Amino acid sequence: MSAAKNQAEPQRLLFVFLKASLPKDHKDEEAIRFHSGQGGELEPVMCVDKTLDELGSFADLVVESESMEKNWQIVLVASLSGRNGIAPKSDEATGPLKKMVQAVEQGGNLSSFLAFDKKGDPIQFGD
Repeated sequence: MSAAKNQAEPQRLLFVFLKASLPKDHKDEEAIRFHSGQGGELEPVMCVDKTLDELGSFADLVVESESMEKNWQIVLVASLSGRNGIAPKSDEATGPLKKMVQAVEQGGNLSSFLAFDKKGDPIQFGD
């Protein structure tokens, strides 16, 4: 969040909350990896966009998300840059949020997004 505050133009942050699950047609090895905290498949459960003024800390975001009663383990984060000192409006975030969700649903490359667990620790996606 501090990186967004340091940008020349105001930012709108995009958040896609994901839950990890074991595929229905999983193999025994996949189940073992999943239960040790690795592997599985990611499913988007909710998304939101916020300006920096609307956002407190990461902990505030977690508390707000928990009030939605959606179980999640990972949040993807991206940003939209404003123009001429004006932050993007929420309706400008709709398309990029949909693209983020589609990337998850289609098993696309998620390395262009920041990812964090509920504690705010960064997540890196591996092979």
